[in-house]
Amino acid sequence: MMTVSRLLVISLLAGSLALLTACGKEQVAPYIPSDQSGAADAKDIEYSGSDYAYSGEGGPSEESLESSGVDSSQSGTADQESDQYKKMYGRSSQQLLPIYFDFDQASIRSDQIQRLEHNADYLNNNPSLKVVIEGNCDERGTNEYNLALGERRALNARTYLVELGIDDYRIRTLSYGEEQPLFPEQDEFSWAQNRRDDFVLE
Repeated sequence: MMTVSRLLVISLLAGSLALLTACGKEQVAPYIPSDQSGAADAKDIEYSGSDYAYSGEGGPSEESLESSGVDSSQSGTADQESDQYKKMYGRSSQQLLPIYFDFDQASIRSDQIQRLEHNADYLNNNPSLKVVIEGNCDERGTNEYNLALGERRALNARTYLVELGIDDYRIRTLSYGEEQPLFPEQDEFSWAQNRRDDFVLE
């Protein structure tokens, strides 16, 4: 059953990506479960994979994902302007969790699936709520490319939530590209934090 569902998602994404081909310089593959070591948001720059540090626990250590994936014990306790809060929630509503992406990728990483499932569970348990998925990128590359990449990231997360049972009319997507960095510094930690989808309740 799960394989059929995934094939349906992949075929829907393939059709969507064909329409988006004109929006970016490179086509980014849809979500395909795999061991993704991925590159990271390069556009007009060259990138060497050796510059990017991985923790060996499912992704970049800079993205500060707890080993459990979801930590709801901090709800309501952290100052929303603190780095700790921003690393946990990004700009997402506090009941929901952001997901992070590899450089120049829109594919859902396998270590982010638990976060998407958490968000889907919350939305399924609160059927009157609607959500906006906000796609974000790091600052590297052109503004136009980053807006298109942010939109692809948001659309992939939307498709995944729909597959998990959320009605599509409850989900809007919006891309900020590089325009609203959460961490303004120019370093790997900040870039990793800014490659993100936020989930904001309407």
